[in-house]
Amino acid sequence: MSVATAYFDQLFVDNDDPWAFRQRWYEQRKRALTLALLTRPRYASIFEPGCANGELSAELATRCERLLCCDTATAAVALAQARLQEFGHAQVERLRLPAQWPQGSFELIVLSEWCYYLDHDDLCVLIDQALGALSPDGQVLACHWRAPIDGCPQTAEQVHQLLHQRLGMSRVAQVADSDFLLDLWSRESASVAHLEGLR
Repeated sequence: MSVATAYFDQLFVDNDDPWAFRQRWYEQRKRALTLALLTRPRYASIFEPGCANGELSAELATRCERLLCCDTATAAVALAQARLQEFGHAQVERLRLPAQWPQGSFELIVLSEWCYYLDHDDLCVLIDQALGALSPDGQVLACHWRAPIDGCPQTAEQVHQLLHQRLGMSRVAQVADSDFLLDLWSRESASVAHLEGLR
């Protein structure tokens, strides 16, 4: 069974940064690597589900023309909205995925640190929804903590294996850090150097 919304609501009670996104070097480094893995300087549209308090969202906002973020926790949505208020092209909604997938097409979908909260069946539905919402040259980026998490139905390895199998897209970049897995899949398999005529 996927982790319930009440779990995430509880995390944000009297805490605006339950995972210490702003303080931990681990988080700062991981965000830098996440952004560095992207093969395009800018994207027409990005969707970031599970945005929490919007720390990664603020970085993604500088790389796109339109950003849609969502979270299932009410407090997280309010915090992300406050974090992103300087970005007129960014929007934050309260959605419970996969049941409430948004309308629209996205050039990049960022799945950062939350797919292991979904059970196998819900993750399969989410992947299928992502495929349906991707632009013809779309990409999916996923990043997940490798250590076991109490109460999570899946591990990072299980999540990334299922993503790779079900997306059916080329994996164009990968970081297998001792702490986390970071993968980028793309419908456009050409390398950055190839696209710039260097090979």
